[in-house]
Amino acid sequence: MTMSLIEQTENAGVVQLTLNRPEALNALNSELIVALGSALESLEARDDLRGVLLTGAGEKAFVAGADIAEMRDKTPEQARYFANQALVALKRLETLPVPTVALVNGYALGGGCELSLACDWAIATDNAFFAQPEVGLGIIPGFGGTQRLPRRVGPAMALDLITTGRRIDANEALRVGLVNRVVSLDERDATIDELTKQLSRNGPNAMRDAKRAIHDGQDLALDSALALETTLFALGFTGEEQREGMSAFLEKRKASF
Repeated sequence: MTMSLIEQTENAGVVQLTLNRPEALNALNSELIVALGSALESLEARDDLRGVLLTGAGEKAFVAGADIAEMRDKTPEQARYFANQALVALKRLETLPVPTVALVNGYALGGGCELSLACDWAIATDNAFFAQPEVGLGIIPGFGGTQRLPRRVGPAMALDLITTGRRIDANEALRVGLVNRVVSLDERDATIDELTKQLSRNGPNAMRDAKRAIHDGQDLALDSALALETTLFALGFTGEEQREGMSAFLEKRKASF
């Protein structure tokens, strides 16, 4: 992994990955995409992982987009390869078994918006802006924007944002469902600390099963999805985690997972 491009810190099993290319507003070039994919691959096999928080270095940008200087002279096949590199990395992020949260600070444009969409949810600072401006460059989104955005905000809003390329601020992003919360820039560190506490104090297997039920259930008919939930609910009673959680509740103490 290219450590200079991805900074990794950890607290109580919650890992924070910071995309560290601030001189280019954390724009996604091939090197940064590969570094992100490698970091995520190293997390996939960890049984002790509680959550992943993803953010960008500096206050100006989460990710200002894909690196246009790198893309401009690509052939169609080179463009396909570049997009596939990003899709592999974003799929690793999307399919991590633990909760993943985008902490969007500043610009989340193009590939940056797509990166946030690959997370389970997003929290934006009040200086955040989102856009899918690719049509202004003569192309369409290539890192999953045409598929994940309509699933997050609905097809009509996705078409609005993608075909106009307009930017929306954090409050509009909250209104349309692109982000879950908006906090002030001054509250960012406190928000990270509180989110880390919330993810680290809950049953790790329960959080993983909840994510699996929601993600897998979306593609099933309701009866099948409910059967999946029931199965995962019942499996929760096979281990020590459920016994510790319920015993702690009855004994009026904090659970130790």
